[in-house]
Amino acid sequence: MRANLIALMLAAAALASAQTAAEKPSVDTRRVGMHLRCQCGCPDSVATCAMLECSFSKPAKERIARMQALGMTDGQIIDSFVRDYGAGVYLSKPSASGWVVPYSAVGLGLVGLWWFLIKFRKPQPLAELGPMQLDDPALEKYKDQIEKDLANFE
Repeated sequence: MRANLIALMLAAAALASAQTAAEKPSVDTRRVGMHLRCQCGCPDSVATCAMLECSFSKPAKERIARMQALGMTDGQIIDSFVRDYGAGVYLSKPSASGWVVPYSAVGLGLVGLWWFLIKFRKPQPLAELGPMQLDDPALEKYKDQIEKDLANFE
């Protein structure tokens, strides 16, 4: 009875660990898959496609593993995929501009923000308008009226 249970558990473990190259790809398969765009509609590479039962990445990983077993180089495998699926399947390595452009844009934005705050935060002095006239002739008649009203008020 115990031997049957152990045999059943070992068989279940063997079935659970039996995975294809697509389910548990090797480092070499992932390295090549990082250079190939998945064609299922996601923006990921073949190596990083997270779609369950992907119609493209799973067979592509198996094909990469078979080609590597035949001794093909990474370049030959990638060329084979480009020949079959077109140039859009190839993902190149990020260039220096992929790292420089975002940081320089952030830096430029910070410089622009700093300039804006310096320029518009401090109140600007008013332009010289000349001496202020406190005694306006048009207001003199109102001043006299106010003085009369105040005198009557007392």
